[in-house]
Amino acid sequence: MTKRMLIMLGAVLLLIVALGLGFFLHIQKLIASAPKPGPQTVSTIKAEMLDWQPQITAIASLSPSKGVDLSSEIAGLVRSVNFHSGDDVQAGQVLIQLNADADSAAWRSASAAAELAEVVLKRDQAQLAAQAVSQAQVDNDLADLKSKRAIADQQLATLEKKTIRAPFAGKLGITTIIPGQYVNPGDKIVPIQNLNTLYVDFYLPEQRLAQISKGQTVNVTSDSYPGKTFVAHITAINPKVDTTMRNVQVQATLDNSKHMLLPGMFANANVLIGAKKQYLTIPQTAITYNPYGSTVFIAKTAEKADASGNKPLVAQQVFVTAGDTRGDQVAILKGIEPGQEVVTSGMIKLKNDTPLVIDNSVQPTNNPNPKPQEN
Repeated sequence: MTKRMLIMLGAVLLLIVALGLGFFLHIQKLIASAPKPGPQTVSTIKAEMLDWQPQITAIASLSPSKGVDLSSEIAGLVRSVNFHSGDDVQAGQVLIQLNADADSAAWRSASAAAELAEVVLKRDQAQLAAQAVSQAQVDNDLADLKSKRAIADQQLATLEKKTIRAPFAGKLGITTIIPGQYVNPGDKIVPIQNLNTLYVDFYLPEQRLAQISKGQTVNVTSDSYPGKTFVAHITAINPKVDTTMRNVQVQATLDNSKHMLLPGMFANANVLIGAKKQYLTIPQTAITYNPYGSTVFIAKTAEKADASGNKPLVAQQVFVTAGDTRGDQVAILKGIEPGQEVVTSGMIKLKNDTPLVIDNSVQPTNNPNPKPQEN
């Protein structure tokens, strides 16, 4: 009985091996008969060493070196408006005159009282020399004179507040104030901005703090002027890091003597750090970012000839280490060599040893300073 069972078991094992071998040979035949992938059309570019200015990019906003909304310290009726919206004005120029008739009369009355107190003091000082009055009388006269002069100065200060002047040279904004209108203390009269110098305010991560210092150049660009770069220099670094975002505020000063930029505008700030370097550079579209690493495809000559006896170009996938980016470009620190042909489009249909057809009639953008495009 045992011998028969062993024979049956051996037969079953032999049958399983035969079936497995037959299935393996069938799979090999299917693989061999499967059609090979045809050539794929891609675009390529030669990786080359380019000058690269290290820089830190940040989003910035522009603010004026001097800018306020003018208002009145005291209430009053507007007698005259001596400007038009948008005027350029000089420091001290009269902008608004409030009704000051009562204040002018009060000042003249206080001035007259002060003049009389001065006459009395001089007369009593002369009589004191003749011992006609006491020293106490002269002291009272002197105190009375100082009090009346103080009252006159106070009235003069109130009178001067009825004349609103430009605190500095600048450009006026839009006003709605008209003669005959009554204004209260703190009411907005007109904005004034000094546009000759602007501040460029932006934030940088605290990790960048060691790379920035006062005097560094900042290239500023605005969507309002595509292709135009404005040069600023760092003038202040906040001594405190924001504990919420761990960012440090940086302020650069920009010469805006042509008044091309306006306070409140959005801008891009590029802080130049260190000297220029040379990096192996390719378009960012050439890189495929994966969880296991970044890769590119390079075009190389196949090791084996095809049916016609020629060695076609084939794709080879390689891992790369990417560095900084600028515009459409990325610096490659490791993985490819200068002069190698890198695939810039069509990578999704490639795998190792896929035959390639190069068509560079249309290339992805490869501009270090791309400009906005509008249709």
